[in-house]
Amino acid sequence: MEKSLFRYIWTHSRRDQLIVCAVVLASLPFYFMSLDLPRQIVNQAIQGEAFRDGNATAPFLHLSYDWPKWLGGGTLEIFEGFQVGRLGLLLGLSTLFLFFVVVNGAFKYWINVAKGILGERMLRRMRFDLFSMVLRFTPDALRTVKSSETATIIKDEVEPIGGFIGDAFITPIFLGMQAITALVFIMIQNVWLGLIALAVIAVQFTIIPRLRRELLRLGKQRQLESRQLAGRIAEVQDGIEVVHVHNAYNWERAEIGHRLFNLFSVRLKIYNRKFFVKSLNNFLAQLTPFFFYAIGGYFALRGTLDIGQLVAVIGAYRELPPPLKELIDWDQQRLDVQVKYDQVTQHFAEERLVPLHEARDAADEDVPLTGPLVAEEIRVAGIHGDMIIEGGAFAIDLPASVALISNGGAAAGMLARIIARRTSEFSGQIRIGEHDLMQLPVSTVGRRIAYAGVDPILFPGSIRDNLVYGLRSKPLGRIEEEKREMDRRIAEAIRTGNPLESIADQWVDYERIGARDESDLDRILLDLLDRIGMGDTIYLFGLAGRIDPERHMALAERVVEARHRLRETFQANGMADLVEPFDPDLYNSQATIAENLLFGVPISDEFKGRNLAENGQFRSAIDRAGLTDDLVRMGLQIAETMTEIFEGLPPGHSLFEQFSFIGAEELSEFASILRRHARGEGNLKREDRTRLLALPLAYIEARHRLGLLDGQLMARIVEARGRVREVLAKSDSEGVEFYDPEQFCAAAPLRDNLLFGRVSYQVANARIRVTEAVAAVVRELDLLEDIERIGLDYQVGTAGRLLSPQERASVNLVRCLVKRPDILVIDGAFAPFDESRSQQMLELLLELLDQQSLFMVLPNDRQAGSFDVQLRFRDGQIITEKTAAPAPRSARPEPDAAQRVAGEVA
Repeated sequence: MEKSLFRYIWTHSRRDQLIVCAVVLASLPFYFMSLDLPRQIVNQAIQGEAFRDGNATAPFLHLSYDWPKWLGGGTLEIFEGFQVGRLGLLLGLSTLFLFFVVVNGAFKYWINVAKGILGERMLRRMRFDLFSMVLRFTPDALRTVKSSETATIIKDEVEPIGGFIGDAFITPIFLGMQAITALVFIMIQNVWLGLIALAVIAVQFTIIPRLRRELLRLGKQRQLESRQLAGRIAEVQDGIEVVHVHNAYNWERAEIGHRLFNLFSVRLKIYNRKFFVKSLNNFLAQLTPFFFYAIGGYFALRGTLDIGQLVAVIGAYRELPPPLKELIDWDQQRLDVQVKYDQVTQHFAEERLVPLHEARDAADEDVPLTGPLVAEEIRVAGIHGDMIIEGGAFAIDLPASVALISNGGAAAGMLARIIARRTSEFSGQIRIGEHDLMQLPVSTVGRRIAYAGVDPILFPGSIRDNLVYGLRSKPLGRIEEEKREMDRRIAEAIRTGNPLESIADQWVDYERIGARDESDLDRILLDLLDRIGMGDTIYLFGLAGRIDPERHMALAERVVEARHRLRETFQANGMADLVEPFDPDLYNSQATIAENLLFGVPISDEFKGRNLAENGQFRSAIDRAGLTDDLVRMGLQIAETMTEIFEGLPPGHSLFEQFSFIGAEELSEFASILRRHARGEGNLKREDRTRLLALPLAYIEARHRLGLLDGQLMARIVEARGRVREVLAKSDSEGVEFYDPEQFCAAAPLRDNLLFGRVSYQVANARIRVTEAVAAVVRELDLLEDIERIGLDYQVGTAGRLLSPQERASVNLVRCLVKRPDILVIDGAFAPFDESRSQQMLELLLELLDQQSLFMVLPNDRQAGSFDVQLRFRDGQIITEKTAAPAPRSARPEPDAAQRVAGEVA
């Protein structure tokens, strides 16, 4: 970042600043004329000086200027004007005054809008520049820089800087020229009044900035305190599990309370000094009118200053304090923003950034990292000054599989990070062929080297998004978009230094991994996931996924076909009792009462859970069907039974999960409702009836077995189903997608669309047997790959928290494999897996990376026999051992086509 804020602003916005400044200068003549018009209205029209010699008319728009005697005197004639009467002159001058008010307002509007746009463009540029530097943080800097503080800087702390950028040059010029114009006008009317105004201005500009210096120091302290507060809150959130485990709630509350008190104290000091300075500034601003009234009135009584001039002077001074005050505020803002900018540049200091070594041409970027890997005099020091590696050296011919055997030490992991270019904190040299590893362009490193560490990092999005992340290095094709919008986007990107590429462009390099298109890429991803041991998980994710039947029309039709085939399978194999299908004319005893009434899947929240009991349309439908009172009575029975069952049980007891009607925290509330009901049903409030109504809506007779549903009530619920559908259809409500045996339900997951019913709670192992039957039909109808593709759309959540540790590690490994690196470094990526699974995955990696290099950190040498080379670490030295009679890499079994697509380098 440029060290000087004003140099940064001028470098990137010089053209726009000059254009706005030119408009500011063009507005000054109109502003000056608007100051002189009040004098002309009072003297010429109202007091009649223009008609002093008995003339019935006077010139209007007579443009001339009388120079004051102390400037030499004389008259400058510009335009003779039009002859008008006294009333015409008054109206004409007043209209002219209004015209100049509109013109000056238009100038101010344009200037302010231009400043705002300029500031927003520069803010966009600055944020993008800072984010670009975030991408260049060295791995070592990332261990000390808090991500929350960096995000706070880019999001919040540069916001005031962006707001100031538009004012940096324009505001002092605009306000300064306005103040000078008003001051010159006062001087022209009376030099003594002008000198008085100048003296007060000089006092303001001398005292006020000095008093505000302490505000700068306090503002800097406030900014640091706020940033540290944000960082600490982020730390607590990231480590919230430790807080829960160790019951550290009170300590964390006290610690944050202490920080908030310190921040409050600083802000209190700022308010005290800020408003003292503001009061003093306002006093000085009101002091000048006192002198004008007193001294100007004295001059008017003596006849050396006419009334019109005095009115014009007072009017001109009324225009003087606002720009002066804003200029003082601008100076304060300048100092404050400079402090913020200095802190930003310190946070993004050059020593924290990776130098940009760009490839000389495209051919350099395509050079494979093969040949002799030679390390000389490698020295790595620990954080306490101890030597982890001292004078280490080795030579390996790549491609090769290399085991880095740690034996409990840190040297193996450190060397793995060096080879993967994840750290530069070492001395010595490592060369691959003729290339210095540390001098390779970052684009080459990202293309040719992959690293899988102990803590895989996944971004929010789908599994597919994370798997192809390494293939999105640059856009390879442009998606068609509306030309006007595209031109506007590109023009703004050029003006703000942002990238011209759109995220809607084609970013995935299919050719790089041997795929023809998106469908072929999915096939490769699914093959790798299956071989890594995640195929069943992706299948389950797919069954839980949803599709748009309009986009996937063929798949939706095949799912409906599979639904019928599954029903036939159940019937033929005597398994009909495993799943109770949805039938428009029958009550489904394995589903909730709410689901039986709606006979569909809620889309909006107002039809989900307990919100359904409060929904006006639904209540209207069951009122017409005469079900409300029956359901409220059922709710009373459920509440009474639950309070009896749960009485005395601690929160978290397994019964609360089994009977999911009432939470432990709600028991007391429903006990109060029951007491009110005991005094008479009429005492129940509408809120109580709504809460009671919500209970039976979640009731499943086959699961909860409270004996509350009989055949008659079930029939009435089925009858009310049509009334509910009729009411919702008339209201054009799109909150529920209704079931249709012959249609795909887009709101329901694939699993529910296949079953189109509910698994029985009354048959042992029903879910397992249904799952096997579904899998058989899916294979029979060749739906497996389509369902797994839907599974690739599964959202991983923030930092991949919706996946298990094993799933996160698997996704991370496939992400590394799919980009076909020349060198894959594994450092703790197998930690979530047991030894048997780790051995299987190691064998798979050795098979897939037959023509590439694999460096893997091993805790011991039990698995080292599978590698070509073993690196051991002893007394700071690196000892190279070749495995006895390793199988030649070229002689290993030739992988099939799918393996070559996933593993070979073209």
